[in-house]
Amino acid sequence: MAFPLENFAKKKVAAVQDYSILAWHAIASLFSAPRYWADVITQMDSIGFGSLPIIILTGFFTGCVLALQSATSLKEFGAITMTGKLVSLSMVKELGPVLTGLMVSGRNSSGMASELGSMKVTEQIDAMRALGTDPIRKLVTPRLYATVFMLCFLTILADAFGIGGGALVSIGLLGLNSSAYFHTTYQALYYADIVQGLVKPLFSGFIIATVGCYFGLNTKGGTQGVGRATTQAVVVASVFIIVVDLLVTRLMIGIFGR
Repeated sequence: MAFPLENFAKKKVAAVQDYSILAWHAIASLFSAPRYWADVITQMDSIGFGSLPIIILTGFFTGCVLALQSATSLKEFGAITMTGKLVSLSMVKELGPVLTGLMVSGRNSSGMASELGSMKVTEQIDAMRALGTDPIRKLVTPRLYATVFMLCFLTILADAFGIGGGALVSIGLLGLNSSAYFHTTYQALYYADIVQGLVKPLFSGFIIATVGCYFGLNTKGGTQGVGRATTQAVVVASVFIIVVDLLVTRLMIGIFGR
């Protein structure tokens, strides 16, 4: 039993090492030529605008459900007017960044893994190296920076539509005053809450791009390997996002006290 366990541990340590080297190489590639800005813009369009519908729908209906659930509990304490405060804090600090990261992970991390995996098994990656092109600089770096950049804006949209969905339910179904809802929503947010909500997408975007590209570039076994790499990319990226969310939340609470 010692040998299989030892081999398993070695494989996992080697995978972490390869992932770390890939991530560092992708970050460092932006600070030296050549830079593929056209690819960055293309990925921004694919990742950012392509994800708009699912992000808007997710944020909107999450805000609606959050308002319904919170109003039911707050009514018992006579604090139903605090529904807007609960919705805004929950969306901006936690649900907006995390749900956006998970949705984009399911859509784009899998896409990156399948696209690069297909290039890997058809030996297009080897052809790029033979022509003197760095695959990480050409394929990974544009996806990394496009994902990090666009995820911040997608998170802001998810927050806004979530608060809007909460307003629709609170005003239309629960009969709350519209000015009171938006007033409590605005008053509930502080600088620390905004910072916490915008720091998380930076980590989520980094995880989505690097994990998706890592599994894509390490695809083995033909078309079945592409499907396996796609599944692994989504699962690992989603788990990493949730774990890092916990760590970032604890760090932010330690810094700002809320």
